[in-house]
Amino acid sequence: MADWLGSDQTAFAFIADFDAEYWTKAQDHARAHVDAIGPGLRPDALAGGADWALISDHPNPRPAQSALAQVSLNAPLVILEAETGAGKTEAALWHFVRHLEAGNVEALYFAVPTRAAARQLHSRVTDALRRMFRLREEPVLAVPGQIVAGHAQGRPLPDFKVLWDDGPATHRWAAEHATRYLAARIAVGTIDQAMLAGLQVKHAHLRGSALARALLVMDEVHASDAWMTDIQKSTLDAHLALGGHALLMSATLGAAARCRWTDAPLPDPDAAAATAYPAIWLGRDLLPVAPDPAAEKRVTVRPHRGWSGTEAAQLALDAARQGAKVLVIRNTVDRARETWAACAEAAPELVMSVDGQPSLHHSRFAAEDRARLDTCVEQVLGKGSAEAGVIVVGTQTLEQSLDISADLLITDLCPMDVLLQRIGRLHRHAGAAHPPGFDTATCIVLVPEQGLAPLTRKAENGLGVFENAAQISGVYIDVCVLQATLDQITANPLWSIPAMNRHLVEAATHPQLLDRIAEREGWQTHRGRMTGKGYAERLAARHVVLDRTSPLAPFPAMRRSAPGWGPTVCSSGSPMAPVALLAPRSAGWPFPRSGLTGWTPTRWNC
Repeated sequence: MADWLGSDQTAFAFIADFDAEYWTKAQDHARAHVDAIGPGLRPDALAGGADWALISDHPNPRPAQSALAQVSLNAPLVILEAETGAGKTEAALWHFVRHLEAGNVEALYFAVPTRAAARQLHSRVTDALRRMFRLREEPVLAVPGQIVAGHAQGRPLPDFKVLWDDGPATHRWAAEHATRYLAARIAVGTIDQAMLAGLQVKHAHLRGSALARALLVMDEVHASDAWMTDIQKSTLDAHLALGGHALLMSATLGAAARCRWTDAPLPDPDAAAATAYPAIWLGRDLLPVAPDPAAEKRVTVRPHRGWSGTEAAQLALDAARQGAKVLVIRNTVDRARETWAACAEAAPELVMSVDGQPSLHHSRFAAEDRARLDTCVEQVLGKGSAEAGVIVVGTQTLEQSLDISADLLITDLCPMDVLLQRIGRLHRHAGAAHPPGFDTATCIVLVPEQGLAPLTRKAENGLGVFENAAQISGVYIDVCVLQATLDQITANPLWSIPAMNRHLVEAATHPQLLDRIAEREGWQTHRGRMTGKGYAERLAARHVVLDRTSPLAPFPAMRRSAPGWGPTVCSSGSPMAPVALLAPRSAGWPFPRSGLTGWTPTRWNC
């Protein structure tokens, strides 16, 4: 970090002639340069006390937000479980300013699973910081390839320089390169940037040391696979061991996943399902959260046999013609395009359009076009949108981050935690009007006509394992989880959200219940493959994580030599010889004047 800060000719101009006073001047330049960059926040940077009024202009916080504000700041690890739309982002910002005011942290890194989610959240945090700090605070967008701080955009130039669209900005130093993201005062980005602090990769120690001064917020922690979770857990443990603080958040965290984060024993299915929800965990200790009456909603959930694009389009068109706002989420881009094409051909006026062109939403658009599509989706399904029938078709890119509300959700079958995320897009905005017949939120789940058994042998529409692949891979590969989700859809046609969240998640994720489904359906081989894949991923993660408890290895060019310690061979294989380093007599020499000895290749000593 010191080398990077010092290797900057704007702060340390090249001096051709020897200057006896240079060391004193350099120290002054260094202090000024560090101050200009502003590596950390101080409590006096806040615009006021760390209370709710600093975070939002809403008169009162919601229950989950109030509960988190009562948590002791001595707890290094906090896990918040609350339903989609409970205000977890604002709760996390409140938790951060409380820690900042107490002097526990001086930075924030807010990690989310995807780049799209990071861009959306970055915009929200940028706006929120305007009221939270006395001076303008610009969060860094920690997405590789993007040079963004607040609303400012940078463009890379030769010689590692960056041109900002509003002029020179030394304080945006951390935004100018991906390796510096964790050195920012406030950054919003993808979880992989935090994971790089815990992997055996270049600059991992720098990243981890910079992160140690920050509150690490990890959102949607249920979304990671076994490999990612183990790396994140290792990174988190190292962060906490350095005295850091962390907040994990999820709407659908099963007991098995939670116990991996807290190193707690797994409860049996009945005990897991009976656990309070919403909840805050301080390590293994549970702090119940009062239910939010405003968040309660009833959702009619029903399966539909058949999941072609034509069938999904017909369901959407029937509802949109009745004035409903319809959200269609398909598991694959191909099936989304097929559905969208059928809708656009039958009724283009009902399909979401950008500049008069019917459009759909998925991950393969360029970043600038994705931003336009996100804006358009929020215009037709966001707060204050027109009360008219409309169809929005897309993929998993629509299930999180966007503040949208639909009357009808048409979705492919997917794991329960993902399904609840998608259902969170239904009737999201309190007080919004709904057309006749859609006063109750409705979710139609598309399932294959032939059942799920074929998916244990060959993947279709994002479900099951890819056939003849070099490894076990796919989108949603665990068919036992999918069957458990379908069982709950069939058995419970009316869901009360979030009151049933805990029961639904445990019923579809608890390992013991999945074992029972495998035995019932005769899928023991498939279940064994899924279990083996999880073990293999955890083992692979152990080989790539950075072990911060082991001492740093000696410099590779050095080895022991008798009679004392001293390098005898350099990296090129040349013999080494001692050389005296003579201190100059001029004032300002920063090192002691006592005799110094270095080691250089013998071919240099001529």
